[in-house]
Amino acid sequence: MIEVEAVGVNPADWKVRSAPKAPAGPGPGAGVIMGWDVAGTVVEVGPGVTRFSVGDRVFGMPRFQDFAHSYAEFMVARARELALIPYGVSFVDAGAAPLAGLTAWQTLVDVLQVGTGDRVLIHAGAGGVGHLAVQIAKARGAEVWTTASARNHDALRDLGADHVIDYRNERFEDQAQDMDAVLDLVGDGETAARSVATLRRGGRLASISPAIPTAGEQREAGISAHFLLVEPDYAGLESIAALLATGELRVVIAEQLPLNELSSLYEIGNRGGTMGKLVATKIVP
Repeated sequence: MIEVEAVGVNPADWKVRSAPKAPAGPGPGAGVIMGWDVAGTVVEVGPGVTRFSVGDRVFGMPRFQDFAHSYAEFMVARARELALIPYGVSFVDAGAAPLAGLTAWQTLVDVLQVGTGDRVLIHAGAGGVGHLAVQIAKARGAEVWTTASARNHDALRDLGADHVIDYRNERFEDQAQDMDAVLDLVGDGETAARSVATLRRGGRLASISPAIPTAGEQREAGISAHFLLVEPDYAGLESIAALLATGELRVVIAEQLPLNELSSLYEIGNRGGTMGKLVATKIVP
């Protein structure tokens, strides 16, 4: 059992909360506690648990896509869906990292296999996932291109981006060419389709949306395209923890409020335009 200290607030949270419940299917419903990201302190361990002890500081994204109930004072999670928070990393940064960090890690490392010397284009680089993806790609030795509004360009360069494209005033496919990999974090279908022109033959595309080029379009362009839905992954969490520990990965906090002000965080998230992550913290009496 974990005493909750901080939780990341993600688009998945407010989208599920606002979605109508299917007549005979799952949905938020009355009395359901939302939340997936969590950082906190282990206060009790179950039989057979060997990875953690009472008093350990842990973080993770338990049970996604089932409800994990992290918007609570205490929650229960499986040991293999958590990792230790590195010394010197705050609960706030750790609580903001799991869903966004794992999305970035699994797409860039597991699917796109980004490594030294790769030219990588990351769409929506200022977002919760995007700003972590920029840093992870850079830590793996890639040349990083990203799209963002002009006001976030300096901050993204500070995080390691080599080239930043103003998507409002520039066509990214005119700027980025011969990419080895593209990570589409927009997920509108159009961005993935336009990204094909940026890839070299043999290039790889991953998207957070199933709206990717068809198999025939991939063959014609000589590329591969993949849709990925993030899943709990303690090995990925441990890799993220290692980068947090060295400072190669920094979590930008756009807004931090106590859990009893979640509605305000949802409003901020729905408006869009923020750089980094939204975080809700423990309510202090």
